Amino acid sequence: MPNKHNADRRHHFGKMKFKIRNWASYEAGLRRRGSLTLWVTDEAIAKWQAPPRLSLGGQAHYSDMAIETALMLRLTFHLPLRQTESFMESIFALLGMTVSAPDHSTLSRRATTLPPVSLGRMPDGPLHVLIDSTGLKVYGAGEWLQEKHGARARRSWRKLHLAVDAASGMIVAQTLTEKEIGDPSQVGPLLDQIQGDVEQVTADGAYDGAPTYQTVAQHGAQIRIVIPPHVTAVLSDEVGHGPSQRDGHIALIEAKGRLEWQKATGYAAARSWKPRSVDTNGLLARNFGRSRHRRRGSESHAWGRSPGFRPFLQENRMIRVIKPKLRS
Repeated sequence: MPNKHNADRRHHFGKMKFKIRNWASYEAGLRRRGSLTLWVTDEAIAKWQAPPRLSLGGQAHYSDMAIETALMLRLTFHLPLRQTESFMESIFALLGMTVSAPDHSTLSRRATTLPPVSLGRMPDGPLHVLIDSTGLKVYGAGEWLQEKHGARARRSWRKLHLAVDAASGMIVAQTLTEKEIGDPSQVGPLLDQIQGDVEQVTADGAYDGAPTYQTVAQHGAQIRIVIPPHVTAVLSDEVGHGPSQRDGHIALIEAKGRLEWQKATGYAAARSWKPRSVDTNGLLARNFGRSRHRRRGSESHAWGRSPGFRPFLQENRMIRVIKPKLRS
């Protein structure tokens, strides 16, 4: 039957509300995000020029660190490439420095060749990892034709898969795939990127199934898995002599109900997290969901090729400044 015909007989639960417990420090952190403090160290000036090239080809004028600095400023202030060039020239002029800023053509060309970066210092201790995905709209030639000439075009989407530390809210792993790729297939690639130990993996019902449990078990038999089973899930054949974690979840739901299972496993507190809730500064939405890519393969200009996601490194830095403490 269509979903609307069962609406009057379905149990409805109010949306869980959360309140900020550390409002004073959280508000102060939000103000600090707007503070503009810029300086250039002597080490950065010494490494601003590219080292001499030992192989065939032209000599680069700017080092990777210089290109990285310019692109980080572009990412933080949401500037086009030409405005980024002028912004850096203004900073150098105010500081009385003699170094030059990379031009916009150099930034566009070198952005595709930068080596991958890590996501920064990861939290200490075994991690409680939250996994989910979200859709990102890619603006390309089809959207330009629709906007300019009113022509109908198919929407182009990508799927962004994130793994986040539940305690700190920091992004610890990410993958970007086509929209046809299923969520469970990215559990392994996400866990492969995590260097430390993992004590628990929490995900929503889209990841339910034996393949997900097998993938997590390959990364550690001791890892606890909290995934809500589907409403039609049944116990496995091995429940009599060796029940799995999924069998335990199904049995607990049958005995006490799904709400009690959420409280017992801690899923009730974790289910409020979504990929968009991590984007506290709007960096991910601006640089992936709304970037207008004008030529083929230009997604790399938004740093959209795994594993070199600069926006996630910048977002983790913003999370270190302040993170709200919520209570239901």
